[in-house]
Amino acid sequence: MGLFVREDPYDDPDVRQVGFNRYKQLLSRHAFSWLKLNLLTMLGALPLAAGIGYAILSSSILLLIPLSILGGMIWGPFLAGLYDGILRGLRDAPERWRMSWLKSWRQNGRESLLSGAITGLFIGMYAFMAALFWWSVAPQTPGTLALYLFSGALFLLLNTLYWPQLVLFRQTTLNRMRNMILFTAKYFWRMAGVTLLQVVYILIYVLLAPWTLLLLPFLGLWYITFLSQILIYEQMDKELGIEEQFRAAHSGSRPSSEACS
Repeated sequence: MGLFVREDPYDDPDVRQVGFNRYKQLLSRHAFSWLKLNLLTMLGALPLAAGIGYAILSSSILLLIPLSILGGMIWGPFLAGLYDGILRGLRDAPERWRMSWLKSWRQNGRESLLSGAITGLFIGMYAFMAALFWWSVAPQTPGTLALYLFSGALFLLLNTLYWPQLVLFRQTTLNRMRNMILFTAKYFWRMAGVTLLQVVYILIYVLLAPWTLLLLPFLGLWYITFLSQILIYEQMDKELGIEEQFRAAHSGSRPSSEACS
């Protein structure tokens, strides 16, 4: 299945394509599997969404903080499973998606709890601030809106680089942060473009709601995650040696990556 594009019937499925043909090739192989992962990830996000929604309706930040942290902890392993499945597809790993998803839970489940809690807390605070903007009688200043969008874009950039490292390598958090800084500095304009793409994607869902909610089960998180990762995968592989380390690693184990060059 080539999403939004026609597949080339003459492409050899056993040869790794490049450029836009690689995009079509990956979708043909993995789109249905990633759709199933998306449904599981959306299911895992329900406690977080419910908690944030209840806190906003109650106008209580005291409820928002614990509910966001708890919901994020529940969601963390599901989100890690989505990233793991997409990155396995990008490096042409042979495992079936069900086995890969269960393996991700075993390998990444515990480590993703804290990352999920932080992610959930930020999403909760961000949603609560949006509600405050909506309830405010006076319109927000351009500077306030710019700062709001910039903080959201920075959060998306960090997620784009942090979660792949979490599911790919055994590293310390400090080393992951160092890699993120170095990678962003080296590929600043590419990361800026990927982040802008995510911001536009989210804004479309928000501004056209509730109709866009119908697309969540079908496109939701997996498509924008796939687009973001395919746009930086070649550079990440170059800097972190993803495929080289996985070829050298024993089956079922994760390699370790020291730093981004």
